[in-house]
Amino acid sequence: MNLITVGMSHRTAPVRTLERVAIPADQLDKILGELLHSDHLCEAFVTSTCNRVEVYAVAETFHGGLDDVTRVLARHAGAEVAELADHLYVYYAGAAVEHLFSVAAGLDSMVVGEAQILGQLRHSYAAADAAGTVGKTLHELAQQALRVGKRVHAETDIDAEGASVVSEGLADADTALDGLAGRSALLVGAGSMGGLAAAQLRRAGIGEVVIANRTAANGQRLAEALQAEGVSAHARELDGLHDAISAADLVVTCTGAVGTVITEEVASTALAGRGARPLVFCDLGLPRDTAPEIAALPGVAVVDLATLQQRLTEQRGAGEAERAAEIVAEELRGYLAAQRSAEVTPTVTALRKRAAEVVDAELLRLDSKLPELEEGVRDELDRAVRRVVDKLLHTPTVRVKQLASVPGGSGYADALRELFELDPQTTAVLGSPQADEVLPGGASVASTQWAKAAGNGELCDLPEQDGEDR
Repeated sequence: MNLITVGMSHRTAPVRTLERVAIPADQLDKILGELLHSDHLCEAFVTSTCNRVEVYAVAETFHGGLDDVTRVLARHAGAEVAELADHLYVYYAGAAVEHLFSVAAGLDSMVVGEAQILGQLRHSYAAADAAGTVGKTLHELAQQALRVGKRVHAETDIDAEGASVVSEGLADADTALDGLAGRSALLVGAGSMGGLAAAQLRRAGIGEVVIANRTAANGQRLAEALQAEGVSAHARELDGLHDAISAADLVVTCTGAVGTVITEEVASTALAGRGARPLVFCDLGLPRDTAPEIAALPGVAVVDLATLQQRLTEQRGAGEAERAAEIVAEELRGYLAAQRSAEVTPTVTALRKRAAEVVDAELLRLDSKLPELEEGVRDELDRAVRRVVDKLLHTPTVRVKQLASVPGGSGYADALRELFELDPQTTAVLGSPQADEVLPGGASVASTQWAKAAGNGELCDLPEQDGEDR
């Protein structure tokens, strides 16, 4: 089996391309179903946020799995694979594990160290689990990634300032309006990002918040939460936003809707009669919630993921991020060592099974030669022979697991099978079911037209043909 990651993020793609590939929540089950019913994939989960769209999958063959994933993403985006090729990255085996650990740690986020990604990863895994598209490999990987992310945030101050895409977007809005204190805001969307935006607005001293949401009850709950904190807030219907936009100084959108929520026509109508009073749109949705043409309207400033991407590209955390990277590297080494050690388990089990069969056969032969042997003596002989075999096997079987845990250690299992003439089919059966299969030792980043160069000195070469994939 091969673990692969195929995705694009703010690092590799412009927002317009990310918008095309972004997977809304109401389409996630459909995409997961398409992935699992592909020819070469047996497990999959998808992460789609404002920063990235990634597929983590377990494939029967690397190249076949890569083709399946890219075709599904291209079909969803309404594009040819070649159109997405320059923006996609591919990670294989251990490099895919390293990437997921880095994502969970917040090291790959637009705002380095932001903690929201942990909740997003947890939601992504839960959605795939509910859809029945994850098995043992991705279950263990996802749980470990979440533990790595928690450890990074617990042992470093990478998120000390609590920065996020929401806080950075509202910081730009604050600058554009020369302060948010006492201002009036329209918040379109009351999901998780809407909740973060509401909390950030409260801390900035916003004067009034109007919340418009597709589900009225969710909007009302968020309004009541703000009221409890002393903020003037109320909820309204999502339809007919002209008057709410007209009265606002700031419009924050984060709906996750597929289409445009605020059109140029709606914005133009709302601007009539405002005079010279400035209006800022802070669009945090992916796909975007506001029409691009709104940025050209007089008196309007737009803060969106594209402007944030441009500003934050060169802003990377230093000291704490380095410590976080060290934790990720340590966790990666431990994870891969455990996987390599587990890889030899079927061989060890087959060896012990072979030894037990030999002991049983020899004791049976002894019974036939010495049928008059007393029962007590026979039992003692049985125990003695089995103890001898167990003691002889103990050191080599423990040692081979230790040796197998280091990079390149898979050869020890091969040697064990050769020395004791173990049947390859037996070890294969003992390694089943499919959910018990583990990652190959080492790691690599795919060198295909989709791949970006990445990795470290411990990574091994990518198999050139499907027949060489393990």
